[in-house]
Amino acid sequence: MSNRIVVCLKWVLQAGEPDDARFAGVSPADHAALELALQWAERTGGQLTAITVGPPQAETALRDAIACGASNAVRIDAPLSTNSADVAAAIASAAHDAKWVWCGDYSMDNGSGSVPAFLAAALSASQALGVTNVTFDDSGITATRRVDGGRREVLAVHAPVVISVEGATARLRRASLTALRASTTAPVDVVVPIVAMRTSQHTIQPYRPRARALAMPSGANVLDRVRSLTTTGTAVATHHEVETLAPAAAAARIVDALRDWGYL
Repeated sequence: MSNRIVVCLKWVLQAGEPDDARFAGVSPADHAALELALQWAERTGGQLTAITVGPPQAETALRDAIACGASNAVRIDAPLSTNSADVAAAIASAAHDAKWVWCGDYSMDNGSGSVPAFLAAALSASQALGVTNVTFDDSGITATRRVDGGRREVLAVHAPVVISVEGATARLRRASLTALRASTTAPVDVVVPIVAMRTSQHTIQPYRPRARALAMPSGANVLDRVRSLTTTGTAVATHHEVETLAPAAAAARIVDALRDWGYL
């Protein structure tokens, strides 16, 4: 079994400061993935490689990973707006011999979160996505993942696998000052994808909730069917009465009816 372990880090510019790399960084979920990858490398004696996709400024995230204990780092030179499927394909080329791949389940730019799934498909690996808890033991890794309906699923994780974790799963260790200083000159391998990378096209439009499925309107004629689709159907069925009264009595009757119906 290969002893190579990979952790994927997504370097993101802050929305409020898109032109200032000082405000860029990675998500807490990526920090959790890095910490768990470091623990697994220490436990298995594996070599941990940190990988990111982005411009040269993204190497700050890789150097932080090296300071915390990663063995080496790879930057895939591609735009930040690269399509998720192409990002996964590029990472898979750089991590083709890795049996354990760790990712965060979300990024700071609230992306689609689809890269881990694409990456697992590209590596022909199993998936453990949306993991909320990880336990290491002699038999390997046991992971608890979030599923629909508020449920949880416990997985026995075996390589090859891509594991994406939530931010609260682990807290990244603090790097020593010596390691931080050494990381500033640590080598970072740069890979240029052979295939042209497609950029994601983002369309911004007002939020529109999904339409509800409604039963076909019922009624013997068109008017009844229209009433069944509106509140008038209920109002007519519940409150419709025909009474003939003197004007003063009719007015009093209307007031009483409105009071009974809750309008007064």
